[in-house]
Amino acid sequence: MNKKQLLASAALAVTIATTVAAPAQAASKEKCYGVAMAGQNDCANLAGTHSCAGQSSVDNDFGEWKLVAKGTCEDLGGLLKADAKNKYKAERS
Repeated sequence: MNKKQLLASAALAVTIATTVAAPAQAASKEKCYGVAMAGQNDCANLAGTHSCAGQSSVDNDFGEWKLVAKGTCEDLGGLLKADAKNKYKAERS
């Protein structure tokens, strides 16, 4: 096996290991709304005004979310998605 084949095999092994580990990590996490600091949200918000991580402009906005360890969201002062949607709708009405 030459160096290129060895390097390609190593890269493939890392990719496979990462792909297999990601679902296991995601299973132990949950979206927690209202705990992200400005610029530290993980993805799109409830309002649909942006679709990317790092675009929140206000601390602890209940429309923004961050992944946290499963079961810790409420301890952090956040809401799970259903509750966040209800709060968001109530504030916009």
